[in-house]
This record gives sequence, C-alpha cells and structure tokens, in this order.
Amino acid sequence: MGCTISEAAKRSGLTAYTLRYYDKEGLLPFVDRTSAGNRDFKESDFEWLNLITCLKRTGMPVKNIREFINWCREGDATLQQRLTMFLRHQKEVQEQMSELQDCMEKINHKIWYYTKAVEAGTEAVHNKDTCETAASTTTKFITANVS
Repeated sequence: MGCTISEAAKRSGLTAYTLRYYDKEGLLPFVDRTSAGNRDFKESDFEWLNLITCLKRTGMPVKNIREFINWCREGDATLQQRLTMFLRHQKEVQEQMSELQDCMEKINHKIWYYTKAVEAGTEAVHNKDTCETAASTTTKFITANVS
C-alpha cells in the first residue's frame, strides 16, 4: 500500500487540495485508487509530482502539463512533441531568468543607494555622485557583499 492523499501532501509539500485539483485536471492519471476509491500514491508518483511542481513553478500552464503527461502515456510516438515542448519551455525559462537578473540589478542598486543614504543620514549624499560614480560604486558594493 502507498500513501494517502494527506501523506502525499505532507511528503510533496503540496496541499491535499492541490493534489485533488491536479487529479481533477488530468495531471495524475497514473495515481492508483484503493478498492474504496481513495488515491493511493506510490513512489513513482512522487517523481511525477516533482516534475509537475517544477513545470508549474516555471510557468508552464496546466493544459501543457496535461498534454505532456498524455504524450508520455502514448509512448515513443510522441518523443519529438515532448522534446519540442521542453525546448520551448527552456527558452521561456531562460527569458524569465534574464528578466529576473535585470530586476536583481535594480534591487542591488537600491540596496547600494539606501545603504549609502543610511550611512550618511540623508539621501542628499547622492546629489554629488554622477551616474558613472554611482554605477562604479554599486558594482564595488555588490561585489564586496557577494564575496
């Protein structure tokens, strides 16, 4: 016997509600049922849950995940579709990461800006900095605090 839905929820870090939703949406066709009709999660189901969670966290829509799972159940005839889907998703995730890196640079600049303002007790300290000085100082501050 495998895990109940509450045990699976605890182990996977998902809620029982989320697992029921995934099942309703066709993302868990591989999960067996007991004779009483309760979900019975086995070890391999957690590998699927990890993949589903990864795809959801990286922005893949439920309909695409369902399509992928259905393709997996169809077998080798869908290998190219699955590869194409993951190549497309990889590109989307890389673009997200690039956007997040741009945001991180802005956040790092604000950390530098407010660190200097707090040290000086005023934002006026930035009035004497040129853009070039501020950019250079920001880079030095970030480098020093990451090391």
